[in-house]
Amino acid sequence: MDTTKRKALEAAGWKVGDAADFLGMSAEERQLLDARVSIAKAIRQQRESQKLSQKELGARLKTSQPRVAKIERAAPDVSLDQLFRAYTAAGGKLIVKSAKGKPKKTASGAVLVQLIMSK
Repeated sequence: MDTTKRKALEAAGWKVGDAADFLGMSAEERQLLDARVSIAKAIRQQRESQKLSQKELGARLKTSQPRVAKIERAAPDVSLDQLFRAYTAAGGKLIVKSAKGKPKKTASGAVLVQLIMSK
């Protein structure tokens, strides 16, 4: 939304935000949702780059085409395990890197780990 429209809505008394604001999601819940959606998009891109249909990817995963469609939408009933399995079944590679030496931490004290998804 452009800033002019946003300011006009706020001036009229409307509260402007995203779906996470509306749902009252915590920072951790937002981060998990963003990760799930990013992984789902990567699955579709990887599948298409390999010229696989959803049905063919489903066969590799020993599941159905409708289930692959749910995986690519990051449906709530799809686990992170299923998302990662789908990505690798489509030919992608997962690399997990942690910081060498003293681990880097967020303001809340969580240790940062980098997940790299490559073709």
